[in-house]
Amino acid sequence: IFMDEIGEMPLGTQARLLRVLETGEFIRVGSSKVQKTDVRVIAATNRELLEFTQKGRFREDLYYRLSTVPIRVPSLRDRKEDILLLFRKFVVDFAERYKTTPVQLDEEAKQLLLTHQWPGNVRELQNEIERACVLAGDDGKISHEALSPKILEITEKVKVQGARLHGKLKDALEDLEREMIKEGLRRTGWNKSKLAKELGISRAGLIMKVEKYELDKRKLARIS
Repeated sequence: IFMDEIGEMPLGTQARLLRVLETGEFIRVGSSKVQKTDVRVIAATNRELLEFTQKGRFREDLYYRLSTVPIRVPSLRDRKEDILLLFRKFVVDFAERYKTTPVQLDEEAKQLLLTHQWPGNVRELQNEIERACVLAGDDGKISHEALSPKILEITEKVKVQGARLHGKLKDALEDLEREMIKEGLRRTGWNKSKLAKELGISRAGLIMKVEKYELDKRKLARIS
């Protein structure tokens, strides 16, 4: 039996699970008859269960009962070589589900997937690929336009951070300035007077920079 997100299990349910693991006995809901079971349990979690035991949020006896053979899987951002392998697996799954032909990534979309940090790990990647498969064009290609605004926005920030350490200083400063203005406009609800004061520049100067960087209110609203 595979039990996912074991760290979210309530303490009362943990006690019942421990009893099943220790005795192999359980009672079905609505029944009074004790039944026997002989199963192997695989449990998964993205939580630090040992830390949870110290905080009283996970039973220590259940933790040691489950952690006989622990397997730690690195975050997806630490094994970027798996991203395209998982992509190929998921597109086949979705093609079977939706009765379509498996799609392919164009080069720009591929680079975006490889650049993204994937805070939601494999589940986030799976959801992103399903979304892209639904929005793929008739040519069976997934372009960067089919990726979610979140991927595009976060990836842009990563590029800006990298630009601060590499390339020409002028380009790095412009990238940083553009991101500060874009984030400020979103945060202040497009209040240029307020943002100009925060940035220490004139309102006219801010308007010139907004035009220079082609910042569009409708696009920012869609991303946020």
